[in-house]
Amino acid sequence: MDGDDFDDEVEEKQIEFHEMGLDDRILKSISELGWSKPTPIQEKAIPLALEGKDILARARTGSGKTAAFCIPVIQKILAAKTTSKEQCVKAIVLTPSKELCDQAFKNIMSLTSSCSREVKCLDISPQMPLPSQKPMLAEKPDIVVATPTRILAHIRAGNLCIKDSLELLIMDEADLLFSFGYESDIKGILGHLPKIYQAFLMSATLNDSVKALKKMVLHNAVILKLEEAQLPEAAQLTQYHIKCEEEDKFALVYVLLKLKLVQGKTIMFVNSVNKCYNYFLEQFGISACVLNSELPVNSRCHVVNQFNDNLYDYIIASDETMLAEPGSGKLKKEHKKKDREYGVSRGIDFQNVSNVVNFDFPETVTAYIHRVGRTARGDNQGTALSFVSVKEMPLLEAVESSLSETSANGESVFKPYNFKMEEVEGFRYRAKDAMRAVTKTAIKEARLKEIKQEILTSQKLKCHFQDNPRDLQILRHDKFLHTVKSQTHMKNVPEYLVPPTLKKLGHRGGQESRKRSRASDYTGPSRGQIKYRKKQDDPLKSFAFAGLSGKKKKKK
Repeated sequence: MDGDDFDDEVEEKQIEFHEMGLDDRILKSISELGWSKPTPIQEKAIPLALEGKDILARARTGSGKTAAFCIPVIQKILAAKTTSKEQCVKAIVLTPSKELCDQAFKNIMSLTSSCSREVKCLDISPQMPLPSQKPMLAEKPDIVVATPTRILAHIRAGNLCIKDSLELLIMDEADLLFSFGYESDIKGILGHLPKIYQAFLMSATLNDSVKALKKMVLHNAVILKLEEAQLPEAAQLTQYHIKCEEEDKFALVYVLLKLKLVQGKTIMFVNSVNKCYNYFLEQFGISACVLNSELPVNSRCHVVNQFNDNLYDYIIASDETMLAEPGSGKLKKEHKKKDREYGVSRGIDFQNVSNVVNFDFPETVTAYIHRVGRTARGDNQGTALSFVSVKEMPLLEAVESSLSETSANGESVFKPYNFKMEEVEGFRYRAKDAMRAVTKTAIKEARLKEIKQEILTSQKLKCHFQDNPRDLQILRHDKFLHTVKSQTHMKNVPEYLVPPTLKKLGHRGGQESRKRSRASDYTGPSRGQIKYRKKQDDPLKSFAFAGLSGKKKKKK
């Protein structure tokens, strides 16, 4: 190896966390989180932030942007406390949604696990009366996390004063702040800031809103644009599409989930709240929980937490990023009653998601990128599957064209999901039967019932859960609503419905797979099965047998 080659190798060497001059307590927390090395955005942003630079950073979803600003904020606070013991609010973290506030707060708490006495953090985004949060703010936490509306409300109420103490201002998912209607709130906050402060803007895109924020907030900022694809490479993220009619989408979901063709934790995106409810899947004994802007924020955060804890496999989420009128920063009239501080396709760190299913194809390229960005995060593998109807073909072509331009070889990023609809004709008939029961009245009742249940959980039981945190783990959000007539036979898959292709490939949908699916959907044994069970020595064998419609296997 010659000298030039050696110099190139040294220049390309990655900076490790322990080489950034971080406090040992932060390094200990990083080690406990299992982070072996910084991501590209963390490697570039953290040293610059520690030097006191204002930063505008653009990096794709799942790149570790949150930690890129959390680590230097904590480091600066710890360094300041070595010379001054005065307790005051030194940093404010602004995000566009309550879910992102909850996520940022938990990240900060994880990174301060070894210095929790020295660095105090408070999330004031939960919707509660301002006076109830006043005592917590009176303790002057070092870091306050909130939406712009909430911060401004406390400032105007006299509960929060940052004119003389604030040193750091962070805006996460900055490209969404204006589209969520926070422009006037941000301008109001800026009027209460000191003349000198350090600011970070973290964003997945550099749109006009981010450029406007840059002029308002940053001073001589360093702009970080990582040279990376908008989505992970094909080796990490596999993207499929299925061309189908609108009415066939329901049959496809039924087949994919019931025959276990989609395995692992899955997020299914729809474009409306009505489609969000699992009244269709409920008829087939498929449990799924719901996320949309109508649910209380406590319930939404709890759903995400339990999903990350592997309590649920399926989430049906309404992607309401299109609620805002383009360029207006205001919500559409018909959605005013919904929570504008709601977002699922952006920013939220759903952990270990194996699949993203676009039941309804997203309306923009950006929306597609952010939905699919929920999977294949970090070093994990992921799959994205999109259902595309004839009306949605132009949207698919737009996404394909945009992603092909940024791909390494310019080839199409989509692979056709080879699915023979004629082989699942029986499932199609079942899906149509199920959809006949899904009337507008049933949908309305399902929405009202779900909201009432979640409000009860969110408010009346809040004090109980604070005193009994273990009870909260028992609470589930994927219970059947029973707003449509239940047909027991629909929950089982007869042998004759399993496609021949799957049988040739060794798929055991009619035998062992059917045992598992029926065992999980089993509602109780018949008299014949109970009589048969008494003769069995192994209870597991009898339980498996109970899923085979009461018929013994024929000996070969």
